[in-house]
Amino acid sequence: MNKLTIALAKGRLGEEGLRLFENTELEIVREINSRKLVFNNEAGEVSYIFVKPSDVVTYVEKGVADIGIVGKDVILESQSDVYEIMDLKFGKCQFAIAGFRNQKLNKKNEILKIASKYPNYVQKIFAGRDQKIEVIKLNGSVELAPLMKLSDVIVDIVETGNTLRDNGLVVLESLEDISARLIVNKVSYRFKYEKIQMIEKLLGGIL
Repeated sequence: MNKLTIALAKGRLGEEGLRLFENTELEIVREINSRKLVFNNEAGEVSYIFVKPSDVVTYVEKGVADIGIVGKDVILESQSDVYEIMDLKFGKCQFAIAGFRNQKLNKKNEILKIASKYPNYVQKIFAGRDQKIEVIKLNGSVELAPLMKLSDVIVDIVETGNTLRDNGLVVLESLEDISARLIVNKVSYRFKYEKIQMIEKLLGGIL
């Protein structure tokens, strides 16, 4: 009942999250090159599960995991009902609208076609704008969409901007900063408050 489960995104973001717990009582015990998806700390009081980034918020919202470490971009797109309690200050990038240089985002009576991995977020951003849009959902290589005239612009996360430049694109509008966040299931926050607060203080001291 009091055991905590922490959901981590597979890949770089999850590995950086794990490093926050190194040399603490919450450090993970993991066999080298293991393909297991569930691990514990030495005392067995905390379980770590590894899932796709987009699934972290789902596991936390449904209460399968008490806590999750995930990018703000995933939180915004999922629109899940969880508490976001801490900015972990790594995995920094930003949401941006990108396209060809000097391209205009206001097409008046025309439809602006937007390619993105984040259709829900795009709808939210353009909801208050006087611009008709068509959102084209892509799962990867969104930079290709304007080049092939599938879309006018894209909405994506931008870290260095190198991929945009290599494909002749530029940031037309910066939207909001993104980084890794600590999220918590709402029921867990009530009934496991002390343990969650302990983790929050631990990470606060490290950061």
